[in-house]
Amino acid sequence: MEEKKWKAIKKLPKIDLHLHLDGSVKPGTVLDLAKTQGLILPGNTIDKIRPLLQIDENCNSLKEYLSKFDLVSRVLQTSEAIERVAFELVEQAYSTNCKYIEVRFGPQLHREKGLTVEEVIFSVIKGLKKGERKFGVGANAIACCLRHHAINQNIEVIQASAQFIDGGLAGVDLAGDEASFPAFLFRRIFKFADKKRIPITIHAGEAAGSENIKEAVQHLGATRIGHGVRLREDLHLLDYLSKNKIPLEMCPISNIQTKACSGWDDYPIREYFDLGLMVTVNTDNLTVSNTNLNKEYAMVMEKFNFTFKEIYQLVINSIDAAFISIEEKQLLKKQCKVEYDLISTGEEEVVI
Repeated sequence: MEEKKWKAIKKLPKIDLHLHLDGSVKPGTVLDLAKTQGLILPGNTIDKIRPLLQIDENCNSLKEYLSKFDLVSRVLQTSEAIERVAFELVEQAYSTNCKYIEVRFGPQLHREKGLTVEEVIFSVIKGLKKGERKFGVGANAIACCLRHHAINQNIEVIQASAQFIDGGLAGVDLAGDEASFPAFLFRRIFKFADKKRIPITIHAGEAAGSENIKEAVQHLGATRIGHGVRLREDLHLLDYLSKNKIPLEMCPISNIQTKACSGWDDYPIREYFDLGLMVTVNTDNLTVSNTNLNKEYAMVMEKFNFTFKEIYQLVINSIDAAFISIEEKQLLKKQCKVEYDLISTGEEEVVI
């Protein structure tokens, strides 16, 4: 990418709505936390630990991709560790000029040393809000139910999440091995979430077909879809999402790595955008995918000929899709518009 465009992308104000806490822990932090907690890891340097946290180009599936979360979970079993990585995630977002992030995590994954679900959620929110105050990046949490967990575990997540709505928690999600655990299995859980009036986003159409997207929207109460790469398998459903402005939280680099589609030539983001779908671009996992929003937007521009103006529209889509108030969205749009105008008319001017 030519230098002018790259500099403009770096200065572009950004929003990240699909960002996993445990997939975005810095390798150095993993080592530091392990030392503090007296844990023995398979390696004691960043060079040795990084391959255990980060996927390479030979990843064959979502299931293999998810295996990179195993090691990091060992060091995220205390309130202090959880708070720290949440804070550092806001700092990482700040480094790429993110203005707002929604950070998702599975509370039940952090209870091996006795934390309650409520304590895990509180620790994440505490870290995010500490980062928000220091870096000026808006940050809210999204609690994930896990596909491989028992119903009672996921119900517990919903019950706890309801206590934190409007207090730093923006919504709930369903994540994990989509191919092995189809969406229809979780109707009871998300009916309960809907009853509690908690905003819902669902991972769907990533490692399994469009039927999971349909199920998420029609029966699980999803107002956003995580990934949604395989939406094109059902054109009637595609039209429905387009007409009803149901956002797709697409994560280009991760989607290629997990084989959600066969390669960049097959990736449907340009097709979806041109059809009027409410597409957003996100990172998924900073560490596992070795990515950030600068890289994601640069890839979209290079691979699919998005103009800078279209890239900015993706940012606006993300603001409209965020689980925040109308007033907060208006403030974000004003802030982003000022910065966008400076980029597109100033020294860093690019073809728009």
